[in-house]
Amino acid sequence: MGRVMDIAIFSHAEDCGMEAAMAAFGEKENHCCDDESFTFQGQDDLKLSWDELDLETQQFLTTFTYSYFQLFAIPSGQEVPEITYPPPLPVQDFTVLYEVFLI
Repeated sequence: MGRVMDIAIFSHAEDCGMEAAMAAFGEKENHCCDDESFTFQGQDDLKLSWDELDLETQQFLTTFTYSYFQLFAIPSGQEVPEITYPPPLPVQDFTVLYEVFLI
């Protein structure tokens, strides 16, 4: 019983490195690693039409889509007020606190 070293879905998985180690020892066969690959067939008939959905599902999708797009709607005619606040007053005089004076 072995263990999984690497898994890849859309590319090739890397090997476990035992082929290079066996080549360094001069052996040609690799007794510990197995390369396994699986191929799954997909479905081609996944096209749904709006008429195949029941009324509750149609209502849910319609209200969800409308409310989702309203999140990104920019309100027209309303301006955001831009208020500038004065900076806070210093509590202590830093030049005296750190004893740093210009001469």
